[in-house]
Amino acid sequence: MWGAPLSENAKSIMLLGSGELGKEVIIEAQRLGVRTIAVDRYEHAPAMGVAHECYVIDMLDGAALRALIERIRPDVIVPEVEAIATDMLLELEQEGFFVVPTATATRLTMDREGIRRLASEKLGLPTARYGFANSLEELKQIALSIGFPCVIKPLMSSSGKGQSVCRSEHELEACWNMALEGARAKKMRVIVEAFVPFTSEITLLTVRSISGTTFCAPIGHIQQDGDYVESWQPHPLSQAQLAEAQQMATAITDELGGYGLFGVELFVTDNGIVFSEVSPRPHDTGMVTMVTQDLSEFALHVRAILGFPIPSVTLLTAGASATLKAGQEGVHFQIGGLDEALAIPRTQVRVFGKPLCKPGRRMAVALSAAETIDEARNRAKAAANLLKVVWSNE
Repeated sequence: MWGAPLSENAKSIMLLGSGELGKEVIIEAQRLGVRTIAVDRYEHAPAMGVAHECYVIDMLDGAALRALIERIRPDVIVPEVEAIATDMLLELEQEGFFVVPTATATRLTMDREGIRRLASEKLGLPTARYGFANSLEELKQIALSIGFPCVIKPLMSSSGKGQSVCRSEHELEACWNMALEGARAKKMRVIVEAFVPFTSEITLLTVRSISGTTFCAPIGHIQQDGDYVESWQPHPLSQAQLAEAQQMATAITDELGGYGLFGVELFVTDNGIVFSEVSPRPHDTGMVTMVTQDLSEFALHVRAILGFPIPSVTLLTAGASATLKAGQEGVHFQIGGLDEALAIPRTQVRVFGKPLCKPGRRMAVALSAAETIDEARNRAKAAANLLKVVWSNE
């Protein structure tokens, strides 16, 4: 354990997963006088640097998870990553613990099969054609049925890990292996999706609170290798597209239930909006809201789960985010280029404070505001390009 806890009378939030998004959640919770507990599978995760208490456990170990929760007895349990023993969360919820938004929603959304079946088969939302494979042979059969290109993903992963676009039968084995290597909880099962010919990808941040359902302005984003590298807000949509997107987001979040912020990912196509995924927590593409809105996605999440009102969300300016990713693995480093990046007007930088670099791992983000989306995007990308990982031997 690191740090000193607040009074035991303070309301407490335990984060299961303590990355850069959890770090911002912790900060927002502390602003409202909440005792914060950060939990992750490794020491010195970003949120641990700001939390009142920190613990390291294997969150896939149900017994270890139960032991910690029963010992700390937090008022609110906030899952922030996919690799959690969700069956144990269900048991704990039935015993009276409060899981955000609900333990059932957490289980469904952390498993691509559960959320895809809910969206497509129960709610009838338009999705890409899909199938599930437990072996390379099944993968070949499903991919040949769906056609190429197709997208192959682990059932459980984060930040695009294990995801690939398969363009021919010859690439299937490599895509299968990539999916297994990138999977959390090491499930030998993957989802295969038809490639959606989209014009853009958006995240519609949807907040369920005591005040009802509220939407943030749509966020556009670009992904590389299944992971976001750039986002901007607002992303332009027609009134009809916005209405369709909000209707889908309402349908899926109402079904999941509970209070909190949901990141609803959608494809915009020439034939309408297509549902992709949903996460019941702040979204990486939503980091841009730290410079665009009066209440960031993290402030909205905390307000909602604590039962505070959210009468409105106001977009103050156009803005954009762009990420710095590591190119190699190592532990002796710092983030350089801050002087140059922060010289760009209306620009901020968030250094995540991760203890280890790995190829492709997000280490920082540049956030820029401007009068137009294009100007904000140019500023954010310019700032991110000035940031760099500086090794101790350089």
